[in-house]
Amino acid sequence: MSEVVFAVGGVLPSATTFIVIGLAAFLLPLVARRVGLPAVVLEIMFGLLIGPQILGLISTETASEGFILVLAELGLFLLMFLAGFEINFTSLEREGRGPILFGFGFYGLIVVLSWFGLGLVGLDNINEQIFLTLLISAASLGIIIPALRGAKRSGTQQGQMTIVIGILAEFLAATAIIVFAVWIKNGWGIELLAVPLFVLILLATLWLMRTLAWWYPERAERLFVGNDPDEMGIRFSLSLLFVFVGISLALGMDPILGAFMAGAMFTFVFRNSGDLEARLAGFSYGFLIPIFFISVGIRFPLDALADSAVLVTAFGVIVVAIAAKLIPAPLLMLRGLTLRDSLGAGVLLAGQLSVIIALAEVGVQIGVIGEGLAAGAVLLVGVTAILSPVLFRLLSPDLVGVRNDDASTDR
Repeated sequence: MSEVVFAVGGVLPSATTFIVIGLAAFLLPLVARRVGLPAVVLEIMFGLLIGPQILGLISTETASEGFILVLAELGLFLLMFLAGFEINFTSLEREGRGPILFGFGFYGLIVVLSWFGLGLVGLDNINEQIFLTLLISAASLGIIIPALRGAKRSGTQQGQMTIVIGILAEFLAATAIIVFAVWIKNGWGIELLAVPLFVLILLATLWLMRTLAWWYPERAERLFVGNDPDEMGIRFSLSLLFVFVGISLALGMDPILGAFMAGAMFTFVFRNSGDLEARLAGFSYGFLIPIFFISVGIRFPLDALADSAVLVTAFGVIVVAIAAKLIPAPLLMLRGLTLRDSLGAGVLLAGQLSVIIALAEVGVQIGVIGEGLAAGAVLLVGVTAILSPVLFRLLSPDLVGVRNDDASTDR
């Protein structure tokens, strides 16, 4: 027994790390709600505070290896898995081709504006420009949907168009970034065949899941039973997540692609997941995902931003990211929106949350962007996550006597 304790003790972090992170994961959301900030912002700030840059309670090595790294990586995979859950295929199908084609065109314009805007910032090379173009063109449904629901606008034309564009922007940007990362790592060699092979495996699994759900509906329904003592829904979801993370690793691809696609595939097959998503999000956002963001704060390269050139570049990227969403916003008037509501939609699309940080980590890992620009992505999240919902409420006040018809609730 003593040998086992010694072995585990060599893996586990210090008592201070356990206590500090454990208390933070519980208390920070309460503080965030009290001060009106997104929890992710406080979690990153807290990690920065306790990390080596300020108080030095936890070292960078503690967050970059061993037990805390494993928990943080699991949190990252769950974050991308739940990002896949946010893609509302029912909403896309219900809106028809018109709004979707308009959404594709709108997203394409965001990409073009981002590309030319970043060309003025003075980046080091074209790969950096491609990666950042894809990164800042993404949207965050985690900001869009709660803000629209809070203003009772999710069922309006403004709400539906913003949701459609947000879905397309989040899915296309995340997918393109991860495929780009595969190309950067493997070039034009035979390893690039991993992408079509992954797609074939994805389509085969999708067909198998839909076929089994069709022929055995009573067993499929068990996945969404809330009082199932075996928690088969949780087991199946996590099994799907781990299997596709493993397939990604086996093919030499970034594992967050597998995590993201697993969530998207589950949502595509099972449109009405009941409270399963809430239960998954409960333990994910309740503990593991906060550990990932705290570790981001611990490893935050504050010294990199001390370089004035890096800071100016990061500030330029933030300006371009916001402008690329606001400049085309008046085009939404072509879909029947007023100018104020069009700008309100643009403000929401400019808001960013946690997925951007996860994708920026990919850029650092493949060597396309430096830690300074990754820190800029964190600053982008901090700025827009706070300002975007506030500005939206100013431009598009709450509707009175209107019932929400949020497509995200009827997958």
